[in-house]
Amino acid sequence: MSAIETTDRLFFRDLDRAAAERRLAEALAGAEDGELFLEYVESEAISLDDGRIRSASFDATRGFGLRAVAGEAAGYAHGGEISEAALARAAGTVRAVAAGHSGRLAVAPRATNARLYDDANPLSALEFPAKTALLAEIDAYARGRDSRVTQVMASLTGEWQAVQILRAGGERVADLRPLVRLNVSVVVEQGGRRESGSHGLGGRFDYGRVVAAPVWRAAVDEALRQAVLNLDSIPAPAGEMEVVLGPGWPGILLHEAIGHGLEGDFNRKRTSAFAGLMGQRIAAPGVTVVDDGTIPGRRGSLTVDDEGTPSGRTVLIEDGILVGFLQDRQNARLMGVAATGNGRRQSHAHAPMPRMTNTVMLGGDKAPEEILRSVKRGIWGVNFGGGQVDITSGKFVFSMSEAYLVEDGRVGAPVKGAMLIGNGPEALTRVSMIGDDMALDPGIGTCGKQGQGVPVGVGQPTLKMNGLTIGGTAV
Repeated sequence: MSAIETTDRLFFRDLDRAAAERRLAEALAGAEDGELFLEYVESEAISLDDGRIRSASFDATRGFGLRAVAGEAAGYAHGGEISEAALARAAGTVRAVAAGHSGRLAVAPRATNARLYDDANPLSALEFPAKTALLAEIDAYARGRDSRVTQVMASLTGEWQAVQILRAGGERVADLRPLVRLNVSVVVEQGGRRESGSHGLGGRFDYGRVVAAPVWRAAVDEALRQAVLNLDSIPAPAGEMEVVLGPGWPGILLHEAIGHGLEGDFNRKRTSAFAGLMGQRIAAPGVTVVDDGTIPGRRGSLTVDDEGTPSGRTVLIEDGILVGFLQDRQNARLMGVAATGNGRRQSHAHAPMPRMTNTVMLGGDKAPEEILRSVKRGIWGVNFGGGQVDITSGKFVFSMSEAYLVEDGRVGAPVKGAMLIGNGPEALTRVSMIGDDMALDPGIGTCGKQGQGVPVGVGQPTLKMNGLTIGGTAV
């Protein structure tokens, strides 16, 4: 059964499709763009702590979002009842923004691209007792691996989102989106010192990819490795020094410090640190950054975005030169460029805006070992924790959850409490070596913007950056 047929059964049992299209036409009379977004979501989350299931939830929601766009204005109404009466009320609300505009509707998105994930609902592929048994097995395995383990926390989450997007010209696009994630955290204690480690993985596939024994055991082993490593960590030094970032998940720094600043709305409104710099050098030679929503099975990938535009691979920085921004339909039209398939929303209760998918720095030609050997005195950041960035100034602060001292090219003791402090645009110009080991993160990213959270991916090779500031507790 196609995605259109599946979503027709979900949304047009109690609502006549022709009536929905009439209400959409009413809402968009005089507008320049807009759509009716229909959504059905099933989601679940099961968590274990200290050998017991602490929480288990299941939720199923349906709803619609109706949007009319005219110039820089947008009217948006949403509801949890999908009926003609609800759509009529919404249409009356959103069409007010069209007053005084041309009414020439923008061209609809082209046909969808290739499917990037399976249509099947992952929640029904594994029975609830099997899910709780898996979490219990994770707990037992972690404790059996090391007698110093004092606490194990594990969670399994899954989601199946079905959407259909209708446009005034009669065009319809549908997508069925699976999403699963496994997380493991371990606490160890030795000599009165307690430390923790964590690891997660997931993507747009069914539970089979994360519940296989070799996969979840590897996740436990990695969380335990980090926790045990931290038992021997020393306070991080502070000051300006060379920094080497590991491949994969450290790309979250790229996502936060640079990626948000390359979203179209911030640049159209000139609130981004990159506004007005198109075609100029903003990074060191060799730095190429892309946002790619077309990687099969990845957490940030989308067959189509939440406006119905097929996702794409957008080059943002090419060999250090700023060449592109991420665009939804409204910002693309106002900036006189093409939409890039980055119009995303958290749910039917949210209007779409430009958002990242999988944001990746491409690899270079240096071996990671060569990069580390080149460091006189610095920090090697392997894993990152949380962070924050100011979009307008580009300033960022990120914590390193796994990092090491490097002196005279030799990797030394693990350090704790290392904070990476800098400015996004400036940091890109300080990249001096790019590894040949580009890797994607394991599938755990969630991006927040203006109160909306969406799943994303990141990736990068090993990087050396000169003269960044490390905030720590030792000198």
